[in-house]
Amino acid sequence: EELANKSNIYYLGRGLDLPLAMEGALKIKEIAYIHAEAYPAGESKHGPIALVEKGFPILFINNGELTEELEKNFQEMKARSAVTYAISVNKSLQFSEQEILINADERLAGIAISPIIQMIAYYASVRRGYNPDKPRNLAKTVTVE
Repeated sequence: EELANKSNIYYLGRGLDLPLAMEGALKIKEIAYIHAEAYPAGESKHGPIALVEKGFPILFINNGELTEELEKNFQEMKARSAVTYAISVNKSLQFSEQEILINADERLAGIAISPIIQMIAYYASVRRGYNPDKPRNLAKTVTVE
């Protein structure tokens, strides 16, 4: 619900979490029309952090492998008063405003996290009054030339 009222969001992940962050950002752009960008969390100090201010939403993807490193990035964003959310497998990113903690084999983290990031986009779309089944300006097929 909170994300539906935002106009921007960052998705941050490390290692194998980056493709999940990218998918989450893409989905929320496509169906909820929220400007979203995904970044490697380790690179967030080089550009993305410049836009972070009080209330800026950041969703961390944490498959449990690099939790300690991700927590450092998490603390940097919290120090700038970002609103933080997390989807974590087995290892919590403590102090997040909201966190979905999944108990699963870390090797299957992507399978566990993917539907959650899609549902976040779905519910943000519905809350904003859009039909997620009919995104604007998107073709149902892709033509490769």
